Amino acid sequence: MIQPDKEFLIKLAHTKMPFGKYKDRYLIDLPEYYVVWYHNKGFPKGPLGQMLETVYELKLNGLEELIRNIKRQFPK
Repeated sequence: MIQPDKEFLIKLAHTKMPFGKYKDRYLIDLPEYYVVWYHNKGFPKGPLGQMLETVYELKLNGLEELIRNIKRQFPK
C-alpha cells in the first residue's frame, strides 16, 4: 500500500460509495465482507479503487477509527 497523504485521508473520510447496494454509504462504513470481496475481485481503477484498497488495509488492521476521527476533525 502506498503511504497516503493527509489530503487523501481527508477525502477518503468524506467519500461515499457512488453506486451499488451500498450507494451513499461512507467507504469506511462499508461492511468488511464487501471490501474483502472487492479485494478478491479486483478494485476499480482510479481514485475510488485506491480509496477502497486503503479501506481494505485499514479494516484488515483494525484502524477504521482513524478515518472516523479524521472525519470529525475535518468536517466537510
